[in-house]
Amino acid sequence: MGRSVRAIDLGEPFRGSEAVAAGVLTAAQLRGPAVRRVFQDIYVPSGIPDTHELRCAGAALAVHSDSVITGRSAATLRGVPLARAKDPIELLVPESVRVFRRAGLDIRRTQRRGDESQPWGRIGLATPLRMGLDLLLDRTLPDAVADLDAVLRAGLVDRAQLRRVLSDRHDRGIVQARRAEELADPRAESPPESRMRVWLVLDGLNPEPQYWIEDSRGRLARADLAFPEQQVAVEYDGAWRNGQLWALNHDRDRLNRVQAAGWEVVFVTAPLLANPKQMIATVRAALARR
Repeated sequence: MGRSVRAIDLGEPFRGSEAVAAGVLTAAQLRGPAVRRVFQDIYVPSGIPDTHELRCAGAALAVHSDSVITGRSAATLRGVPLARAKDPIELLVPESVRVFRRAGLDIRRTQRRGDESQPWGRIGLATPLRMGLDLLLDRTLPDAVADLDAVLRAGLVDRAQLRRVLSDRHDRGIVQARRAEELADPRAESPPESRMRVWLVLDGLNPEPQYWIEDSRGRLARADLAFPEQQVAVEYDGAWRNGQLWALNHDRDRLNRVQAAGWEVVFVTAPLLANPKQMIATVRAALARR
């Protein structure tokens, strides 16, 4: 009973069946407003904010003890928030373990070495190197590159070590994973910027990330992507840019100076980025005008 009381008092996930069996809560209270369910039989007090980290802790109570949190979930636990609160928890489970599918869990059965994880509660957390591998396997190139850009920028993954791991493995999707590593660039400052760059590179273009535009008075703005020869900048126009010092979409005076310096700026919105062919055509049209 003491264990269940402490878990509830501390705001940690707990098993509803254990709390009821210990007399800490009644079955009716589990259905009431004081607690909320995050997974089958896993609950937290209602006042605790819903985060991906909290759901990882809940998943640790719900899955086999040989499970390992990996991929975007592991990156989030390590301080790079790639996963949103209700995104599925990404897990590795040994092939010998019988898996019961649960909503909210993304489980992949695969063999792994003992040195590819470290203890995390009653389960495991993938090492940064294993996490980096799983960020790339069976992912679309833009998404894989965007996530790898983020963890490389944060210094979580040693790129040379990751490249060696990729060269030695033969997992399903490893060829595309190697290509994603080749396309990664830690200079990228947001996932949309990474995705824009990947789509443009795959179409044969070669934009330069985080390029400083200057005039006679010095630096004007740092463009997400730039084609310096044609003086075309490509900027993601999204909410993540709010409050950023160099955000051209919120600083019209700076934008006017950039244009006066001879640059054309292409703003890519979320709907345009969701239509890669149209986004590429828009950028190519700007390049053609130059």
